[in-house]
Amino acid sequence: MRFIITGRNIDVTEGLKSAVEEKLGKLDRFFAPETEVNVTLSVEKERQKIEVTIPVKGNIIRSEQVSSDMYVSIDLVEEVIERQLKKYKNKIVDKHQNAAAFAQEFVDKDYNDEDEVKIIRTKRFGIKPMDPEEACVQMELLGHNFYVFFNSETEEVNVVYKRKGNTYGLIEPELD
Repeated sequence: MRFIITGRNIDVTEGLKSAVEEKLGKLDRFFAPETEVNVTLSVEKERQKIEVTIPVKGNIIRSEQVSSDMYVSIDLVEEVIERQLKKYKNKIVDKHQNAAAFAQEFVDKDYNDEDEVKIIRTKRFGIKPMDPEEACVQMELLGHNFYVFFNSETEEVNVVYKRKGNTYGLIEPELD
């Protein structure tokens, strides 16, 4: 695995760099050797945050952990990613396409699939064209943390969602 480690409001010391590479290096048994791991370390007041993004053919494996100690955050993020990989192994490793992005040992091993993704309800609703700001207002009125709508400006289905700090995000589709 190749690590790309950056820091925001923090100097990435050799100690931090080796802690990240050592802890996240444990994940190399899951991935092909050329897999790129993007790591961002950041500090805001007492919040020590690590964000890890691992792009693998058609999927993105991501985790973000915050604590009062960066080394604790590093430990937490490794545990979460390993749990995600084991939980969704059969979903993310399509034997025909995505298997090349992962280590053969991971592809061959069977993990407990009891936490299978099950859609238990389908909801249908009419959508009227609106702009993203109006969609945010609708979302607030409904008390939801996301809202699907037809964007009158782009003529595409979009999603607005509530972010931390009472800000909003907009998701626009990009077909591959």
